[in-house]
Amino acid sequence: MDVSYVNPFVTSTIETLKKMLNIDGKAGKLSLKDSSMHSYDVTGVIGLTGEAAGSICLSFPQDVAFKVVSALLGMQVTTMGDEVTDGIGELVNIVAGNSKQYLTNYNLSISLPKVVVGKNHTVASISGVPTIVVPILSALGEFAMEISLKTPEAAK
Repeated sequence: MDVSYVNPFVTSTIETLKKMLNIDGKAGKLSLKDSSMHSYDVTGVIGLTGEAAGSICLSFPQDVAFKVVSALLGMQVTTMGDEVTDGIGELVNIVAGNSKQYLTNYNLSISLPKVVVGKNHTVASISGVPTIVVPILSALGEFAMEISLKTPEAAK
């Protein structure tokens, strides 16, 4: 996988945390995921088509999702419901929109986000394409960006 497709989403996530939530974030050590199962409770999914095909996911433990959405909405959120799914969907949408400024050299379409909630949920990826996990460390807690993209370089 060509990281030039990945870095814009990592950069956009860090910038969005700062601009929208006024918190600093940083990327942790990258790793390869060996399963399609998420270890978190709430996942916002962005689909990509065009030169690269696949998905970018932001996955949150429930408590971190509550904190992130509370900061985004400016009100305390403590139960799973529409506020959480709408808030995570909006955050992922902002990340996707912001990342477009770094992807102008590529012919890509970015989907509207989808949000999946539940323990041990699955987000399917393209068969044979590795998923890179980027931990995002912040004052609100750790969450993960998971990138699974089939890029032209990977197809060679």
